[in-house]
Amino acid sequence: MSYKGGVILAVSLTLAASGMSCNSGKTDPQAEAPPPLKLERVEDRNLFQVDHPERFQLAQATEHSGVPELRVTGTVNPDISRAVPVISLASGRVVEVAARLGDIVKKGQLLLKVQSADMSSAFSDYRKAVADEQLANTQLDRAKILYDRGAISQNDLQIAQNAEDKAKVDVENTSDKLKVLGSPSLDRPSAIVQIYAPISGVITDQQVTNAAGVQGLASPNPFTISDLSYVWILCDVYENDLVNVRLGEKAEIRLNAYPDHVFAGIINNIGPVLDPNIRAVKVRVEIHNPGLMRPGMFVTATFHGRQPVKRAAVPATAVLHLHDRDWVFVPAKDNQFRRTEVVGGEMLPDHVQEIVSGIAAGQQVVANALEFQNTVVQQ
Repeated sequence: MSYKGGVILAVSLTLAASGMSCNSGKTDPQAEAPPPLKLERVEDRNLFQVDHPERFQLAQATEHSGVPELRVTGTVNPDISRAVPVISLASGRVVEVAARLGDIVKKGQLLLKVQSADMSSAFSDYRKAVADEQLANTQLDRAKILYDRGAISQNDLQIAQNAEDKAKVDVENTSDKLKVLGSPSLDRPSAIVQIYAPISGVITDQQVTNAAGVQGLASPNPFTISDLSYVWILCDVYENDLVNVRLGEKAEIRLNAYPDHVFAGIINNIGPVLDPNIRAVKVRVEIHNPGLMRPGMFVTATFHGRQPVKRAAVPATAVLHLHDRDWVFVPAKDNQFRRTEVVGGEMLPDHVQEIVSGIAAGQQVVANALEFQNTVVQQ
């Protein structure tokens, strides 16, 4: 058979086999079924098997009665009612800045100088009013002499008196305007307005520099001075914890910068609106500032409830601190111990720690959790 004939025969046999396969139309269901599901048993990582459980001493959780505490975080903020803006009634250009952001200033201290055309215009009006008053006074004296001699009528004398009275009013108005604008003296005219601190405190905001413009009463204000002798602590309290927060009650404040110092404040406001994003309410604590608190500092606030609650208490050595959590080991059946997560509370006398949740009074726990943990890890 030639090469060409062999190729034709092979193609014919292949087409014949394909036709038989298509005509049959039968498939194997077992071959097309998915593989059987395999289940793997996951080991409980919090359950430990020991050979000699009697080696580990057990302690029974006792009952402890105490006042519930709520700890939240917050920040130090200036008391808005003690923040006073520094304003300039005269518009002009700043020629000197005598204080800067963060400076501690006293009441009456010079803050800045402003060169103002308003002051020049006010001095011009004052000088004109003084000159007019002097002329009116001279005319009144002459009118009195002429009236005594019968040279003028009483009406002319009253007109001269009225002109004198109006001239005095103009002098008073123009002098008051100069004082309001900040003129230090009426005898020495100057276009420079000096701005002084209205209260003592800390400059918490500055909006001017040298050669900047001041727009009088228009914002922004050149400076803002805050009296930081009292500050606000603003905390976020979740809605589930609002039962432990009441107006007028005391709160303990600890600064992250000075954790050993404890300050006492009063809750003077609980926000009426809940933040829908974090489900929390702003709680404001007013506190006296001894000088350590600066706006923006982070603090921890502790609120104390009114009704005492009963909780469990175990030896401090029975609590294991692992992965930023607190754990205790509770005996189980068949020489097993279960590692149980708890929420630790305050440290009590005699090296006993309060347990907020996780176990109840009367349950037994391993007295030395760290020793037990090291033993089971080595097995």
